[in-house]
Amino acid sequence: MGKHYEQLSSEERAIIADLRSKGRSIRQIAAALDRPASTVSRELKRNRGRQIGYRAAYAQQQTRARRWRGSRLERDAHLRRQVLEGLRKGWSPEQVCGRLERQSGRHLISPESIYRFIQAQITRRQDYSWRHYLPRAKSKRGFRGRKGGSSALHIQARVSIEERPPDVEDRSSPGHWEADLMMFARYGQALLTLHERSSRLLLAVRPHGKQAAPIAAAIAGLLEPLPATLRQTITFDNGTEFARHYELHRLDIQTFFCDPHAPWQKGGIENAIGRMRRRIPRKTDLAALTSRQISGLLRAYNNTPRKCLDWRSPAELFWQQVLHLECESTSPLPRG
Repeated sequence: MGKHYEQLSSEERAIIADLRSKGRSIRQIAAALDRPASTVSRELKRNRGRQIGYRAAYAQQQTRARRWRGSRLERDAHLRRQVLEGLRKGWSPEQVCGRLERQSGRHLISPESIYRFIQAQITRRQDYSWRHYLPRAKSKRGFRGRKGGSSALHIQARVSIEERPPDVEDRSSPGHWEADLMMFARYGQALLTLHERSSRLLLAVRPHGKQAAPIAAAIAGLLEPLPATLRQTITFDNGTEFARHYELHRLDIQTFFCDPHAPWQKGGIENAIGRMRRRIPRKTDLAALTSRQISGLLRAYNNTPRKCLDWRSPAELFWQQVLHLECESTSPLPRG
């Protein structure tokens, strides 16, 4: 069994002061308190005054002064402002910590400290508005049940994700996308979202309907302006809205589909939609949002630092890829 150590009480400190004033040795005092001699010795060294010697009241004050004085964020106003500023942008505590560490070149605070600080504010003040600083201010979690069968058999020219090139999986090369519809509570409202696997860049547009033809046209409209090397493959789930996927083949884009009931196989877009839900939850009336507001939400997402990108943002990495490709295309050809 491990050793159990208890702090000296104020009564024990009074006994130590009394016996010490009578000239008793450390071992004699320890025996009177039924404490180890090292405990008494350490107490006399740590809590004695240079002028007054060891006094019980002074020793008690010294002990209380060394105890915890609140979290780092409660003591450091400048750091607290930086952390809350990041949380207001919708960044997670981990993203805030990573970005601060990248900017300062040293570790400043941990995500757990931020979570505990927010929880302390809720508990002490009974102010539940603090929960909105956290990325997912939800009261319930869980999985939805599976209903019905899969529409995979009704998609023409469907190619399974098993046939997707292996280099797509490790995210090492750009130009590989995932697509999905971000649905809302009101009937007919949705955002078409595209996620680039390497940079984690997110594109979104309000489609003209959820039928297969306008969805295919919207995807082509988003990807066609990009260089060919940045639009190589795209992966869908088995929703019928992606049934006209083969129309993207004219852009030399290969199309692949997840296995039935396995949306986790395109986990990048699923994660991206979950992050966007922090800003525009399912109950949002999409008709009340202007195109400018939606663009602002996308900019906020794409300029948020990500741990998987070494605390760079998706926008930073994607434009590095674009500039790299442009430099390669404009470099002079080697002489024969």
